[in-house]
Amino acid sequence: MPNDIRPSLGLRPVINVSGTMTSLGASIVVPEAIEAMASILPHFVEINDLQRKASAVIARLTGGEAGFVTSSCSAGISLAVAGAITGDNLLAIEKLPDAVPEKNEVLVQMGHVVSYGAPVDQAIRLAGGKVVLVGQATSTHRFHMEKAITDKTAAAVYVVSHHVVDYGLLNLKEFVEIAHAKGVPVIVDAASEYDLRIFLEQGADIALYSGHKFLGGPTSGIVAGRKELVRHAFLHNMGIGRGMKVGKESIFGVMAALEAWESRDHAGIRERETGYLNLWKRTLDGRPGITALIEPDPTNNPLDRLRLIVNSEQAHITAWDLADALARGNPPIIVRDHEVEHRYFYLDPCNLHPGQEVIVADRLAEELDKARASNEIIATPIENRSRHRFDGLLRWPD
Repeated sequence: MPNDIRPSLGLRPVINVSGTMTSLGASIVVPEAIEAMASILPHFVEINDLQRKASAVIARLTGGEAGFVTSSCSAGISLAVAGAITGDNLLAIEKLPDAVPEKNEVLVQMGHVVSYGAPVDQAIRLAGGKVVLVGQATSTHRFHMEKAITDKTAAAVYVVSHHVVDYGLLNLKEFVEIAHAKGVPVIVDAASEYDLRIFLEQGADIALYSGHKFLGGPTSGIVAGRKELVRHAFLHNMGIGRGMKVGKESIFGVMAALEAWESRDHAGIRERETGYLNLWKRTLDGRPGITALIEPDPTNNPLDRLRLIVNSEQAHITAWDLADALARGNPPIIVRDHEVEHRYFYLDPCNLHPGQEVIVADRLAEELDKARASNEIIATPIENRSRHRFDGLLRWPD
């Protein structure tokens, strides 16, 4: 593990078993990207020419015709939607989002309108898009989408995420089929996905990826797909995309991360992560009130996580209090707790430096032993989490 600068900055030395979360810095940047960024920082470049070089790398890795790098996958949604609305009309590009062309409706399945730290629909509205919700939260049928398409429909957005409703909705192939039958382009938000080719292969016109999650690049987003639509999205760098720009170091860092992805020992990484999961399961098995299950990723990424289910009466602590105790401890362990009201949370093995898996196991044992030694069940009302969720943000800066 490299020298840790965090204590000198007064930052907590957190251990991330939550996943590739932007709020935690997303992922560990790969050495190839760090080296590339350092090598280009002292030099001037023509950014559009560097983006052309990035386009070639993105096209090779994704199977798209072209691509470019932007500041985030969220920015990619806004730029791709804006491009679908304006085409290459430079005046319309300058006037967004106030003066919007009449063809500005963007279809999204209701079960896909989730928050990734901000609402999906807001990224569309920033581009001047009018969000048209399709179906209900847990049910979208063909007729819902077919009847929603009009002569005002500019695009359709499909979200791939563990947050979306994973049943009762149109899958991507059917979504694409319905959209393309009426000439509507499909934009896929695949921020946290491993497979860089499948979404374009299944018919998407643009696929959007995070450059700083599984790829291990700098904070960035990748726009890939049909050349014309990518060009229209790229033109918005002289409009709403100006505030979403990336520097030379991010563009070159993403190029290096993509090329490193080609040669990465994916099987070896999975084997190492499986060892972490098995260690945690051994640590937890047999403990009163604790069930540990190794489960596959819900969006079919090639990885597993450990689900830790808590029976508070037997373990003497609730799942959310255990998650909070781990986060408060030394060192702080941040778990994947977005479903903790269902009395479980996840441990993600993908972002650990060697040796941290043992620290996680020790901290789990420490907190569970402490809870069992308590005469009373540690059970803070779950409503407290909701009530105080944004306290830190609202106080910022202290």
